[in-house]
Order: sequence, then structure tokens, then C-alpha cells
Amino acid sequence: MERESFGVGESDASSSVPNAQTVERAEKRCQALSDRVHDLPLSRMTNSCKRTLLRLINAELRFLSRLPDSSHATSVNIGYIEAVVHILQQPFITGVSRVCKGVPLSGHYKGSKASSHPKGAHVDIVCTAGRSPVWFLVSDRNPKYISWSGSNRNKGLGIRLKEVVEAAYSTLALKPEFIVLFFSNGIDQFTVRKLKDDFGASEVGREGGDIFEEVEEDWVYITGGIRQLGNFTDTESCREYQGSRVFQIKINCIVNADSLLDINNIDQIVEESKSDFSEITSGASSNDRFSSVISAMRSSSEDFVDADDHLMLDKVLINFDTTALVALVSGISNGDTDRLLRAPDSALKERFKGNVKFIMEQVNSEIQNPLLEVVRDLIRGKCGIISETVHSEFKELVSMYGGPNEKARADALLKRLLIVPDHPSERMMSLPTTRKIALKNKFIFGTGDHWKAPTLTANTGFVRAIFQTGMSLLTLEHSPRALTGD
Repeated sequence: MERESFGVGESDASSSVPNAQTVERAEKRCQALSDRVHDLPLSRMTNSCKRTLLRLINAELRFLSRLPDSSHATSVNIGYIEAVVHILQQPFITGVSRVCKGVPLSGHYKGSKASSHPKGAHVDIVCTAGRSPVWFLVSDRNPKYISWSGSNRNKGLGIRLKEVVEAAYSTLALKPEFIVLFFSNGIDQFTVRKLKDDFGASEVGREGGDIFEEVEEDWVYITGGIRQLGNFTDTESCREYQGSRVFQIKINCIVNADSLLDINNIDQIVEESKSDFSEITSGASSNDRFSSVISAMRSSSEDFVDADDHLMLDKVLINFDTTALVALVSGISNGDTDRLLRAPDSALKERFKGNVKFIMEQVNSEIQNPLLEVVRDLIRGKCGIISETVHSEFKELVSMYGGPNEKARADALLKRLLIVPDHPSERMMSLPTTRKIALKNKFIFGTGDHWKAPTLTANTGFVRAIFQTGMSLLTLEHSPRALTGD
């Protein structure tokens, strides 16, 4: 196990507690932590990340088992892993693509010397926090053992942090907006001063002028950055983080003229669509589930766009890909399951050719988990956007394969959405185009990324391929539904 990373080292590393007691206590914590890792939802992180954490826990157990009974434990890492897992459990942490791994230094950062650390920089968590890409560095060391300048055995926090900042500036696909440093046992004032003077770090949750928003009891963040991670108790591990301190370093992201133009023109985009909104549900039954779902979305910009301040904008947008639009208007999602179940096999084969099994799997999925009920909770209070690529692709699919009811629902849905120009984010376009990462999908998901809007999708293959690159992408997944000719 790597015992030199940023966060390694238990706060009681120099304790005189007899080794047998220390090992027994640490082993129990490892077992409890393993259970917590297994319970982490795959909707927010990859299986690879969970496997990494389990490997770290198992390596710690092996380390503990090798300690001789007569000695004293000089270092255990379980507290560090506990702190990492605790952050991963927080509700606003999503899109976790890397855990406790190195991020390569590409050499694009001016003044960097990749040869000084060819393996890149160690980062504890690469994820999306709120709606921003964020890197977390976690320390569980006793503050008196954190060295800024380092020694023969340890690089020191200053050098390690320099490597991380260089890696952040050098990458496009993995570039964070913030680097967040979480010191679970606090930090001394000398290190605080160096963090601020050398890296422009700000202590979150303590320095004035912030507008706070409560997410869960003791976790607070503001759009664009974490604002407070401390002052809570981890009841699952019986650990208290009352003395924790958190700092963030802003990574200057490139904002081009096109991006500013998009933000300034969002009012116009919405205004042009307003005239159609009132027509959506006219004549529809109040019991129509579809009308109820699309009516749950916001229908104007008045609630969230301010002429002088667009801070609320990225909190209410949700991006739809083509699979999401198809699922919303599909007959399977809108009461056609009984007809499909009663239809003779010959009629199904004539209609769906070799896709009968695929369609019937979706019918059974709909019966067990009605899609509209799931999606309603995801889009409630949000303003839906689609890229021009999605708009044209969806209209073509509906015209070719949709039935009269599906076409009517498609028309109503499109009137409820804002059509924005294809504008994929720079980090998305920096990824190589491959069979699994198609250019079309880079435009669709990249446009959502540009607007900091999660993309609602059933395209799990693309999402997995993106996470395999190490990029943290904000997505919301749903079960697929096909057009049935309803």
C-alpha cells in the first residue's frame, strides 16, 4: 500500500497503545468500512472506484496482520480511508470517476516540468460536487506531523500540492474548477498561511461574504464550490470531525466569448419559447400522466434568470438526450403495456422484427418501475434544454417510427423545452473520438456539460466510456423505452 500519499497517517500515529489493542480496533474499523463501500450507490460512482477502495482496505488489513504482537503500531491508514468514504457518501457528490489514484501531467501547463513527477499527481477523489468538477485531497494526519517543506522521507505538502495544481492546469478532460483540501484533524496556522500565500487558497465556511445553502444537516455548498465540510459527526464510524478544516483553490478555467454570449442570450432563448408553453396541455386530461410530468418542469425564465446575476441558472437546467425524449413519449411509458402484452406473437414480430425480446423487456420494466414516475422527480422544477443535434435526431425518429399518440406527445414535449445551439464543452471535445465515444454524443453530452446541466439519458454505454477516461460527468440515468407506433 502507498503510505506516502497526501492523506496517509492516522492522527494517533505515535500512540503508545499496545499493538494488539490497536490492531484489533483497526481491523474492526476496516470491516465496517468495507460494508460502507459496498453500500455506495453505483449511480454516483463507478465499480472501478469501489474496487480501488476495497483494495486499499484489504491492503490495510494485510498490513495490520503482519505487525508482530510485541511491537507498537507506528502508522495505520484506516482513518484516511474513512475520511475519503465519508466524503463519497455525501448527497451532492456525484459522477465519481477516480478514487485514490494519480492524475497524469500532460505537460501543457506553462512552466511545468513533467519529468519531475512523470506519474502525475495523487488525487483522492475526482468527482462532480454540486454541478462543478472538483478534485478532493484528504488528510487524516495529526497536524503536528504535516510538514510543508518535507524531508528525506516525505516530499512535504507544499511540493505535493504544487504537483496537483500543475496537473489540474495541464489537463482538459479532467480539469477541476476547484481543488478542495479536507484536513479531518485540522491544520496548524503556519500551513494555513502558506496555503493562502502560495496557492491563493481560501478557507471555506469561515471567510465572510458567502451565501450558504443547506444541502443536508451539516454539509453546505454554494453554486460553483464547496463551502463547508466540517463540524459534523460521522455516526457510522463514530468519528467526530469537529476540528476539521477545509480549503479550496480555484482553478482558472478558460471562459471564451461564445460561452459569455450563450449566458447573455439565455433570456432571449427562453422568451422565444414562451409563446408555445401555454399550448402544451390545452385539451389534455388532467389525469394524463404525460401532461403531469412535463408540466412539472419550469415554463419560463422569470424564476431563475436575473438580468445581473445568473448564479441560479445552472441549478435549474437539465439536458435531455435523444433516448430521454424517446422514453418520455414512448407508448410503453404511456399506458400501452397492456396492448403489447395481449398482442399475438405474429403481430409483434411483424411490427418489431428481431427486437421483440428487447421491447417486451421494456414492457416488464415499465410494469415494475413506471418511467414517468421516476422522471417526474428528476425534472420537477427544472428547465429542460436540448441541443440542436438532439432536436433534429428526435424529430426524425418520431416521424419514421412514432404512432399518432407518440407524435402528439413529441410535439407537446418539444414545445416545453429550450433548444440551444450545439456547444460542447472544451473538456468533452478534448477526448478522442472512438467507437464508444462518438462525436455526436460528445456534442450532446458536451452541450449539457457546457451549461453545467446534468444529462438525462439511457445511453449507459457512453456514460461508462466517459468515466473510464477518468472524466467526471454529470448525468442522470433512466431505463430505456422505445417507440411502439402507439
